[in-house]
Amino acid sequence: MIDFTGLPRRNKTYAGANGNKIAIVYEGAQYMLKFPAPPTRNKEMSYANGCVSEYLGSHIFQMAGIPAQDTLLGVYTKNGRERVVVACRDFTTDGSVLQDFASLKNTIIDSERNGYGTELSDIMEAIAEQQVFDPVMLKRHFWDMFIVDALIGNWDRHNGNWGFLYYSDTDRMTLAPIYDCGSCLYPQADEAIMQATLDDPNERNYRIFEVPVSGIRENNQKIRYFDFISSLKNRDCNEALKRMVPRIHMDEIAALVDDTPFITGLQKRFYKTMLAERKERILDFSLTRLLKRERKREAAR
Repeated sequence: MIDFTGLPRRNKTYAGANGNKIAIVYEGAQYMLKFPAPPTRNKEMSYANGCVSEYLGSHIFQMAGIPAQDTLLGVYTKNGRERVVVACRDFTTDGSVLQDFASLKNTIIDSERNGYGTELSDIMEAIAEQQVFDPVMLKRHFWDMFIVDALIGNWDRHNGNWGFLYYSDTDRMTLAPIYDCGSCLYPQADEAIMQATLDDPNERNYRIFEVPVSGIRENNQKIRYFDFISSLKNRDCNEALKRMVPRIHMDEIAALVDDTPFITGLQKRFYKTMLAERKERILDFSLTRLLKRERKREAAR
């Protein structure tokens, strides 16, 4: 067990709305220590499970071959009260500055929407018109991220929590590791909700097909992951589906969950069940449908 209490503090501050954050030094490296936030929807919980979600979501991105922040789970005691916290390694200690996609989007001076607008067509337009990255590479990154967010049920991936690292000495930018995954994996589900979901297929269906929805909008409506991906209407999303699904190995993810400290057996069963069913019923279903369509079109040529 890692105890972050009493470790050296740094003066760096971190923005963001989900929980309090402090900068600490652990084993010679700087980390952002995130504390659990009070739940906004489930008032039966004392604190949301966002720290566990942050830890698992980041590791699942890494397992899928997408660079993500390094995260550790531990405890922090203040005023005699011990809490489970997540430490997120600070990837800007090399002198880079984190800039979100909203900032890049704002460089499109004739855009009708501001940088934080999450309409899909506007995001795609900004990706195509920006001049910092190869648009093909940046679009590919966006859709790969979208597929993994669909797997982990991230409802809050917006233009302010993915982005780039800017190096002022060379005036260059690189993609930042994936960060801010605390809104995935049903962070406000308490053990009663988890048990009910495991017991009732209708509850599982609801939490797979209806909620959570994506933070990205289409025609001003938040995208339902299953509806959008399984429709096969977006070529770039289809290509990401073919790239990413073979990289997602559920045995490795199950082992990650089993090895996660501080969570109960019920939580482990819930996370493993929902991840496995989201992969099978959203991603695998859609990929099978896509490959079948492609074989049919090939045979018709």
